[in-house]
Amino acid sequence: MSKELAKTYDPSGLEDRLYKKWEDNGYFHAEVDRSKKPFTIVMPPPNITGQLHMGHALDNTMQDILIRYKRMQGYNALWQPGTDHAAIATEVKVIEHLKKQGINKDDLGRDGFLDECWKWREEYGGRIIRQLKRMGSSADWQRERFTMDEGCSKAVEEVFVKLYNEGYIYKGNRIINWCPVCQTSISDAEVEHVEQAGHFWHMKYEIVGEPGRYVEFATTRPETMLGDTAVAVNPADDRYKDIVGKTVMLPFMNREIPVIADEYVDMEFGTGVVKITPAHDPNDFEVGKRHDLPVINILNDDATINSNGGEFEGMDRYEARKVIVQKMDEMGLLVGIEDHVHNVGTHDRCKTTVEPMVKPQWFVAMEELAKPAVEAIKTGELQFVPKNYDKTYLHWLENIRDWCISRQLWWGHRIPAYYCQDCGETVVARASEAPTKCPKCGGVHMKQDEDTLDTWFSSALWPFSTLGWPDKTEDLDYFYPTDVLVTGYDIIFFWVVRMVFSGYAHTGKSPFHTVLIHGLVRDSQGRKMSKSLGNGIDPLEVIDKYGADALRLTLITGNAPGNDMRFYWERVEQSRNFANKVWNASRFILMNLEGVELTQPEEADLAVADKWILSQVNTLAKDVTENMDKYELGIAVQKVYNFIWDEFCDWYIEIVKPRMYRKDQDMVSANAALWTLKTVLTDALKLLHPFMPFITEEIFCTLHPEEETIMLTDWPVYDENRHYPKEEAMIDRAKDVVRGMRNLRTDMEVPPSRKAKIIITSDDAAVRGIFTEITESYQTLAGASEVCVQAGTEGVPEDAVSVVIPDAVMYIPLEDLVDFEKEKERLTKEKEKLEKELARSKGMLSNEKFLNKAPAEKVAEERAKMDKYQQMMDDVLARLAQMK
Repeated sequence: MSKELAKTYDPSGLEDRLYKKWEDNGYFHAEVDRSKKPFTIVMPPPNITGQLHMGHALDNTMQDILIRYKRMQGYNALWQPGTDHAAIATEVKVIEHLKKQGINKDDLGRDGFLDECWKWREEYGGRIIRQLKRMGSSADWQRERFTMDEGCSKAVEEVFVKLYNEGYIYKGNRIINWCPVCQTSISDAEVEHVEQAGHFWHMKYEIVGEPGRYVEFATTRPETMLGDTAVAVNPADDRYKDIVGKTVMLPFMNREIPVIADEYVDMEFGTGVVKITPAHDPNDFEVGKRHDLPVINILNDDATINSNGGEFEGMDRYEARKVIVQKMDEMGLLVGIEDHVHNVGTHDRCKTTVEPMVKPQWFVAMEELAKPAVEAIKTGELQFVPKNYDKTYLHWLENIRDWCISRQLWWGHRIPAYYCQDCGETVVARASEAPTKCPKCGGVHMKQDEDTLDTWFSSALWPFSTLGWPDKTEDLDYFYPTDVLVTGYDIIFFWVVRMVFSGYAHTGKSPFHTVLIHGLVRDSQGRKMSKSLGNGIDPLEVIDKYGADALRLTLITGNAPGNDMRFYWERVEQSRNFANKVWNASRFILMNLEGVELTQPEEADLAVADKWILSQVNTLAKDVTENMDKYELGIAVQKVYNFIWDEFCDWYIEIVKPRMYRKDQDMVSANAALWTLKTVLTDALKLLHPFMPFITEEIFCTLHPEEETIMLTDWPVYDENRHYPKEEAMIDRAKDVVRGMRNLRTDMEVPPSRKAKIIITSDDAAVRGIFTEITESYQTLAGASEVCVQAGTEGVPEDAVSVVIPDAVMYIPLEDLVDFEKEKERLTKEKEKLEKELARSKGMLSNEKFLNKAPAEKVAEERAKMDKYQQMMDDVLARLAQMK
């Protein structure tokens, strides 16, 4: 072998080099090949504003593990990558960027601002992709897509027009989440519920026609009373049956509003009376629809009170709240104020408290579209791993509301709707068919809708738009439906559900058969990583320090689907230590293979230890494959880790060293050992490759210079002919001897360098035969000067120390283990020291003053000490007696 591994493992020196080799050779690229079975994963597209964080690192490591595994299994594996235009996030970033230059978005105009957004995308859009490459992600970068590229934009337009023509998309006044700072509607996915300290204001409205009689209720948002159009009670509530149908007077507005009965009201909560503000509360909006109540919006887009707010017009919402509470108090209508901590919806981008608000927006009617997505879970056509997320998915789908898809932004897919400025007619059409003339009145003043589409609208089409849909491409026919979606549990509702119903609506199929859910990566204290806590860990910092392989191994070890995990730097160090172990073991094997012409040994030439390790790696291949197929990636890698570290490095390599060093005397045995080492290392590297691609590539290509890359070699497959249960049981006996001897040395403080004779006795001839046959497998590791296997104890010295092992007893002459004179001297000193400690303890425990005045725990502690000293004294006396 001409090539050598560097003396020390340095990931920084090899990772960039190897990644460039993979990319330059097109190893990640997949083309339609009907002779192979496809396996497809679509990468959840990271935002173009994005910076790699631990969530991305985990998500993409899991995808890369699966795609590398399937590639080695012979599948035509496509990992489809791309990025998301991230409408709100990017618009906010670009606005901030322009502000620093003293430029206002509105001054640029729409086209000028969009030019700036595209420049941003050119400059920053590829940043996270470059970072994902450092993780070792083997995505097909030749196919990289962007949610606003020509093909994806065509798909978005096609879907909008199709759903509009089918009656699923409509424009209407419904309640939405409104951000007063960004001044756009936002999706539920962008609303972050944060615990805030607030109040319950207990107030009352007077019943019209019954002076002095009131209904009392509590609210967390007093300012919304300006838009109240009813108060509601439960129809079964006897306390209020007589006032249903009557009206109450709304203070400040001098407006009578009805008392209605609706089962939405919880009789047990508070007073059993609820104020109804259909324009500013989702539940109230539904109640309002049932009772045909007026919808009165009292807020401007910037969350100041509008003209519907009467005397409070122009005030900020919180300023109006203070004044309203003060005035209600002065009017005698404030009953009391109660402290209350509640979850408040905030915009995840700017952290502003969002306002539920009724505004004219575009919506997708979801009831019918959701049905196939529900059925997919019930029939098993779609499965979640772990399965308990079925319930989360179904709960959301079965309670789904119509989806608000319009956003008051400039960056994004512009809604393909055109309005006649003369008669108000709406025309929805593809850009290529944009109307220049109104089909209703013939007017030529047509104007396109100013709004853009929700980012999720385009990412919902991602699994098929990236493969060429709506065109009937070869890629779409071959690679779709995709196989597995890997994602966090936090976007099941927002993205997974939308991809599934979109897949059925536009392709007639579920976009994937499995959704593999992972949890969050938390800090070492279990806290969510965040900028505010300052506890985020930069994956690139970890890679710079320890290498991508160490980070990947850390993220996947102990990882169970759906569960959160904690990040510890100590675990990264352990992963790096494992990489060093693999590297050093491989260097040792390569050094011993240097100049040797290996031949495949005959079965008879394989030693017991050879068959044992071959059998072990064979079973490992079967077990790991089963775990991988069940998406138990954490269990799979732990098995590979344990095998390499324990069985292969700590046992087999040490067992066969004597045979390797006897090349000149017994080349047949040495060849068998070296062939086995190379064979097992090869399989172990293949099994490790999906998890730690860089180090396995470097070692494998050094071990097999005739091979281009490990990633295109065959995944190890279980072979019945390599199952050696007898030899496995025999080596287990060898391990018993070594462990027994090592434990004895530890207990008696015998240095490993001191050799000792081992006498193994057993009444079972078969057992004796095994110990005789495998002597070489344990003699060196046990530090035995010689081994004698016999039936009885004849010839065993009286002072021999015994160790019981299964079906046998092991004896070691005491004189082989210790230097008698030195040991007697040491034990005598230990005896004198213990006599003093025992005398002190006994003295204290016979002292009445100590027993009466000392705390009980102190007395108990002293008794425990005395018991411990007595036990130690008994051991020392026994050892001294044995010496005599």
